[in-house]
Amino acid sequence: MQTVKIPVSIDPVRAASSQLSYEGSVPGKQLKRLNELCAGDCSDVAVSLECGVDIQGIVYLNGKAVTELTLDCQRCMTLFTTEVTVEFSYGLCKTEAEIDELPDAYEPIECNEIGEIRLHQLIEDELIIAMPLIAMHENESCHLGKQDIVVGEIEPAQEERPNPFAVLEKLKSK
Repeated sequence: MQTVKIPVSIDPVRAASSQLSYEGSVPGKQLKRLNELCAGDCSDVAVSLECGVDIQGIVYLNGKAVTELTLDCQRCMTLFTTEVTVEFSYGLCKTEAEIDELPDAYEPIECNEIGEIRLHQLIEDELIIAMPLIAMHENESCHLGKQDIVVGEIEPAQEERPNPFAVLEKLKSK
């Protein structure tokens, strides 16, 4: 395996027929959508990618991406850094029928109009999906810990109102 900068796009059929493997990085500054979701710039993404053809003749892309993101803790509203790791496995599909027949081990992927797959966009999409829904420190690391933050006032519980059907209940018992 060669250590390189991951190409922006590849022809998956050529890469699979040559059984290419890439190990390298994607500059974090190039992932604009991911940076917009973070509190700071994300670090460079370490990527390993393998292209090939499986026993069924399916062109596949298997990979792993790891990066560190700076996020706002939603509990204490301070910055923290978390590592996000994703593993992905895509099978190349050209028609709807191929998508339906694709084994569960693969996610379907299609080439663009010039027959290529945009790797940087694919990796960015996977990292966005893998981001935590509610970014928080671990309880031990957060200075608020398990304390709940209350915003605004909580109204006291209302007294129990009389049942409007109580009159009907009296009529029924007579």
